[in-house]
Amino acid sequence: MTRAGRGRVAAAAPSVGVQALFPALFVLLWSTGFIAAKYGLPYAPPYKFLLIRFACVAALMTVVALATRAVWPKSALQVLHVAIAAWLVHACYLGGVFVAISHGMPAGTSAMLVGLQPLLTVVIARLWLDERVVPLQWLGLLLGLAGVYFVVRHKVDFSGDLAGLVPISLALVAISVGTLYQKRFCAKVDLRSGAVIQFWACALVYVPIVLLAGERAVDWTPQFVFALGWSVLVLSVGAISLLYWLLRHGAAADVARLFYLVPPVTAAMAFALFGERLDALALAGMALIAMGVAMARPRA
Repeated sequence: MTRAGRGRVAAAAPSVGVQALFPALFVLLWSTGFIAAKYGLPYAPPYKFLLIRFACVAALMTVVALATRAVWPKSALQVLHVAIAAWLVHACYLGGVFVAISHGMPAGTSAMLVGLQPLLTVVIARLWLDERVVPLQWLGLLLGLAGVYFVVRHKVDFSGDLAGLVPISLALVAISVGTLYQKRFCAKVDLRSGAVIQFWACALVYVPIVLLAGERAVDWTPQFVFALGWSVLVLSVGAISLLYWLLRHGAAADVARLFYLVPPVTAAMAFALFGERLDALALAGMALIAMGVAMARPRA
């Protein structure tokens, strides 16, 4: 068997039953991102936190890709496409969210603004990828957005300065364009070798940023180590791999609607872990989100 053949065997598709669980698993894992940030940012500044995270994921996935004989991109242009997708989905999106939270933006505000991503993604997908969106799907997307507001409304605060608003807006645009770019140009790249390229590309970009930012030193507490480990294994390896798999096997608009489920799941986690507020209107918002997501599903 050739090396490429062994790579394809190692990356054999999961069963249909397992695949059916991927959307729910993605939402569950992605929703822990704000929880990990809340645990880790008090002990590490945002750029250093992300540089360490990117370097750890890159090293880990390099070992995985080599050990499983992953198939690598065959052209420099393909490598460039993978890197550009990484700078959008990882470097800009995560950087924007982390910087906004570190500047005091409430998690609810950032969740609400990033919650605009499904609408923005659908608009861009309609213009760029020519994906068809029917009126019922638009209504579902609007219902989902209203539900997101009800869930996080008591945490939304726009009274701060642009120090948080600008980076979170950059994060919104980056994740919306980045997911579409990944689907358009990187759909056939092996997820293992693609992860190696993407996270090394992000780490290389963040080295000069960290040097120029002059941030404080990292406090290597058990809480930070836990947050870092969770971010590396669960978020950057698990959740991102699921996101790319879903983009590869479905329409961008269909995947985007899953992001509406993130704020209510995060709110439920914050309620369970930190005792944060979760009232009747928030529960009604969760019901609206569920209705919106169901209506936004693509029709045959």
